[in-house]
Amino acid sequence: MTGEVFEETEMATLAARFVNSTNRHVFLTGKAGTGKTTFLHQLAASTHKRYVILAPTGIAALNAKGVTIHSQFLLPFGAFLPEKQRPLDIPEGAFHDQDTLARRHPLNAIRRNVLRELDLLIIDEVSMLRADLIDAIDFRMRAVRQNRYQSFGGAQVLLIGDLYQLPPVVKDDEWRVMKRYYASMHFFESRVIKEHGYAHIELDKIFRQQDGDFIHILNNLRNNTVTPENVIELNRYFKPEISMEESDGVITLTTHNYKADELNQRALAQLPGKSQAFEAEVDGDFPQSMYPVLERIELKVGAQVMFVKNDVEKAYFNGKLAKVEALDKDGIMVRMDTGEPYRLKRETWENKRYVVNAATKEQQEEVLGTFEQYPIKLAWAITVHKSQGLTFNKAIIDVGQAFAPGQVYVALSRLRSLDGLILRTRIDSSVVSSDKDVVAFTNRGGQQEPLPQQLKTSQREYLKHLLAGTFDFSEMLRKVDYTQKDHPETAQFEDEGMKTALTRFQEKLRSEEENTRKFRNQLIRLLHEDKREELLVRIEKGGAYYGEILHAQMKALFQHMAQAEMLSKTKEYTNALKEIDGMLMKKVATIAKVGYLTTCILNGEEVKRQKEIEQGLASRRAAMVGEARAWAEEHKPKASGKSGRKRIRPNANDVSDGAGRVGSPTRTVGATYATTYALHKEGLTLEEIAAKRSMAKSTIEGHFARGIAEGEVDIIKLMLESERDAIADWMRENPKEGLNSVAGHFQGRFGYGQLRMVQAWMKREE
Repeated sequence: MTGEVFEETEMATLAARFVNSTNRHVFLTGKAGTGKTTFLHQLAASTHKRYVILAPTGIAALNAKGVTIHSQFLLPFGAFLPEKQRPLDIPEGAFHDQDTLARRHPLNAIRRNVLRELDLLIIDEVSMLRADLIDAIDFRMRAVRQNRYQSFGGAQVLLIGDLYQLPPVVKDDEWRVMKRYYASMHFFESRVIKEHGYAHIELDKIFRQQDGDFIHILNNLRNNTVTPENVIELNRYFKPEISMEESDGVITLTTHNYKADELNQRALAQLPGKSQAFEAEVDGDFPQSMYPVLERIELKVGAQVMFVKNDVEKAYFNGKLAKVEALDKDGIMVRMDTGEPYRLKRETWENKRYVVNAATKEQQEEVLGTFEQYPIKLAWAITVHKSQGLTFNKAIIDVGQAFAPGQVYVALSRLRSLDGLILRTRIDSSVVSSDKDVVAFTNRGGQQEPLPQQLKTSQREYLKHLLAGTFDFSEMLRKVDYTQKDHPETAQFEDEGMKTALTRFQEKLRSEEENTRKFRNQLIRLLHEDKREELLVRIEKGGAYYGEILHAQMKALFQHMAQAEMLSKTKEYTNALKEIDGMLMKKVATIAKVGYLTTCILNGEEVKRQKEIEQGLASRRAAMVGEARAWAEEHKPKASGKSGRKRIRPNANDVSDGAGRVGSPTRTVGATYATTYALHKEGLTLEEIAAKRSMAKSTIEGHFARGIAEGEVDIIKLMLESERDAIADWMRENPKEGLNSVAGHFQGRFGYGQLRMVQAWMKREE
């Protein structure tokens, strides 16, 4: 790489700055053991940008703490053609084009909302990412964000991975078609990446190996520059006969699944004693393709196992070896490779999706299903493929039948040093090569413009785009125009205020168009003239002025939405209003932090997440939503002949609010509850809410019971966990007893409102 030479920490900092202070796409790579996963998790915890983490496979998504690309984008399996329509000579079914993707595989509202409002796509394990898949993502993003002229619809993309590891998979019949469009199936051959470019950043400090000679051999393997002397040196560790003592507590890395399975089953069968099986508990939606370990783990005393997860208490880590010491009704006791005994505990993995909270517009993770099992697998042998990311002090390596480029490199790079190497088969120089396309791509990365210069240019472009875009409401006005044209049925509203609500919203923003144009030009001029202090003062004043204007329009929009939701046959219209709402909230959030971002970029400072700003906006918004719903209850719209009022009937799943009223936990039936939830999220206590709303404490407790059932209120913020569990345990042990009996048992220690809250929590947990 040309330009300055950076230490690893400097390169990681540089990568974070590209993400946080530019909109340039980034490819972050590095040899095995350079800390790519650590960087990913640290960035996710600190970035100010709204992001999703994606990976090509279920297991990779679990390891990255994200979701699969196919589940987020609802992409069909098969190859994607980067064309509007499939050429007639290409068979239908196995190949998809832009037209079939849009018509036959549309995104649902949950995924559209997430993709519209994010700033950053993070994709891990990009060595497996095919070129056509990234072009499909680009098409989806441009379509859903209604921005067809910017790559990925204006979102930034961070690609993480080591291309010398697992390559993309393409079938021969697919490649016969795809080679019309791509030079190879690696992600860097995608049309969008080739056209729009990226910053190529490599973490180059290796933490796994400290042996200089070993690192030199690994680098030669990686770069296709292996010498005969390197092969001779490696084959010094070939042992045709491996004694029991040498193999005890050592893992074998091999090329094929069947080989690893045979070794594990043979070793398990040779152990004396009876085997015992442990079944996983699968709850909800958790596909088999994502199972991190076997659903049924069969073990014997003496079995060699490997942990497949990092323990939060640091008792074990992914790749740590152990030996089963005891099996009983209480579970599994192992002895660690350090000699320490340890009783295993079951771990839980989550299959999740990203959602946008309707009340606060905050992005959240929703758990769809869980998989609970002991975090181990038989580990006399594993495949090279499944060893990626792991580190071993000692290993038996069997790569004589390596079939994919880079397999020998991946296997050897799992070791800390040559001292831990035992070769079961000799290494043949003909199977050690890396993918020539990857080597050529890496060499091109070394010829890019120096990274500090790229960063400076990209920051300047990002800042200009930020200042110009933050105070520009034209995109929102276009959406309002489209909504009015697409929904002429709104003219049938009986209430005059409802008929003109969007028009008034539009007129207010249009009245500011000339002001915003002059203001944007002023900001760009001050930036160009480097008048920093004056620029920041203008941003602060403009932010305060336009922030209040938008909040006022937000309040009016919420009231209109709340009224529209009360009428039947308005679902499509209210969905359009929600899109305007999302754009409005994103604009408000950007205005709130544009001054901070500008200051950091101009001063060369690290940009950090501003949680106080985010939480303040979310609380203010939630309160406004609650107030709007309460207002709509008092100003119920008149029903016209063609658009009647919604009728909401109680059903068996309804939850009592403690005052004799009922409502379904899946629908908003009264805005009064939302107001209570909003005040609670602002930090007010139960007593303070009751006083503020002039309601009885028992009524607010009823609201909380309903909120707990709906998932809107966290019971732990209302009572101690120990108190909740004490009440819940007694209720479970005495399922036929009513609340009077529960209250009597605890001798009046808890009120009926608290008991109902626990009751609601138990139902939700079930």
